[in-house]
Amino acid sequence: MKLTRRAALIGMLLSYSFGARAESMKVKLYKNPQCSCCEGYAAYLKENGFDVTVEATNDLAEISRSAGVPEKYEGCHTAFIGGYVVDGHVPVEVIRKLLAERPAIAGITLPGMPMGSPGMVGDKTEPFVIYAVTKDGAAPTVFATV
Repeated sequence: MKLTRRAALIGMLLSYSFGARAESMKVKLYKNPQCSCCEGYAAYLKENGFDVTVEATNDLAEISRSAGVPEKYEGCHTAFIGGYVVDGHVPVEVIRKLLAERPAIAGITLPGMPMGSPGMVGDKTEPFVIYAVTKDGAAPTVFATV
């Protein structure tokens, strides 16, 4: 009988843990309707355990700016995960760092479309600098370099 109760308790705990984890892994990704690298990035997130919904829009710049990403720091697409904005081709290990640390920022961005970044073609030629952004318009700061 003890084994059955213990198994039931472990099952409930695992179910709760995985349910909470799955909920925190949902991603809403906004992209330009004509952009194919954004689809590559969405596939990369899915391959890494995220539940991704993609929405094509012509208002991408406005979505980024409303989320706190200054124009100079905008990436190729804008995603929302765990209450944060993730702009551009940010590597998954940096997203996991963001979600684990939960800093008081609006989110992170990898500006532009760096070659070799997740979803992009080519070889990585230099470190990717990912910036932290805030909603109050403060200058972005370096969050991670990978």
